[in-house]
This record gives sequence, C-alpha cells and structure tokens, in this order.
Amino acid sequence: MLNCVSTSSGKLLAWADYLADFRREFERGGDVFAKFERRQTFREPGDASWEAFAAGDWQTALERNEEDRPEAEAMVARYTHYGYQPQRIRVVEFPISPYLQWEMQFFRLLAEAGQDLRVVRAEQVADLEQVAPLPEVVLLGDRVLYEVNYDATGTVTGGRRIEDPEVIAGCRTQLAELFEQGEPLPTFFEKHVAPLPPPAV
Repeated sequence: MLNCVSTSSGKLLAWADYLADFRREFERGGDVFAKFERRQTFREPGDASWEAFAAGDWQTALERNEEDRPEAEAMVARYTHYGYQPQRIRVVEFPISPYLQWEMQFFRLLAEAGQDLRVVRAEQVADLEQVAPLPEVVLLGDRVLYEVNYDATGTVTGGRRIEDPEVIAGCRTQLAELFEQGEPLPTFFEKHVAPLPPPAV
C-alpha cells in the first residue's frame, strides 16, 4: 500500500498547518507511531548541526549533534508518555550519502535513549518502486497517515492528511513488516557509518 499513498485522496496542508495537525493527533495518543524515510538527501535549514554539516564543518556538526542529546531523550519520552510503540524505518542506499551519514549521528542518540530504529536496504523495497520511489510517511495508529512533502531541494513543504481506513490499514501492515525485516540502527551504525571518513559536501 505504500506505493499507493501518493495517488490516494487526502487533504493538502502547508508546513505550519501540518505541524499543528500532527501535534494535535499525536497528543491524542495511540498504539503505533510509524515513520518511513526514503529520500537519501534532505535540507534542514535552521538546525545548527545540519548548518555546520552543510558548510563542510564536520567536527562542529558532531558537536552540535551531541548538544541535541536532551532533545533526543525528550522525543523518546514523548512516545512513551502518549502510549506509542515507535517503528522508525530508514531506507539506505549504498554508498551512504553525506546527508545520511550526518542524519545517522542523531539516530544514534535516539537509539541510545531507547528508541528502536531499523535500517532497510533499498533493494528490500525495490519491488515496491517499479513506478516511483516510495513516499515519506508518518502513521499514527489506525487514525491518520501523513505523506510528508518536499520540494526539489529536499526541503519540507508540508504534508497530506490521509484518512482512508483501507490505505491506513495496508500501510500499517506493510510498515510493520519492513520494521521487522530491518537491521537495528546501532548494529548498522557500527558496521557502516562509524568507519566512514568525514563526508565531502
């Protein structure tokens, strides 16, 4: 069902509206929070660590990332507070992109705070991508699914709220299956990310 999300009916939301809508739904609580990330490169202007990374200052990027440890711990605590079991899935292509090398540093903090993140290789979703790459999605229980939208540069622009029960149920099942197939983030990080030299931006 993930490959049907982009053609499913939904309500388009600008970035601020998406954030407000998501926060409202998240705070209702639920059983499963799933996030699926497919793109290999994003832009995150305003994030101090990303800004340093984008400027080619890897050491400062790592230092700023470490300063975000309390934020990572707070994120994990919020899932628990609202009753969610997080299923965060990150698709990775090889060679690992500079952005992913940077993003994995924060994922490591989330894992150390207790969140279970999984890495799925691109070939594991290849049969679902015969027409187009899979979308970025966030799922909250069985109530709502968001397709997160980005512009050509990889900067987030907003999202689409999808309420179709069939689409939500299908995506929930598929995301759970991919999560189970994925490699735990700490193991992947130690094998494939930690040995990398500073990325060339």
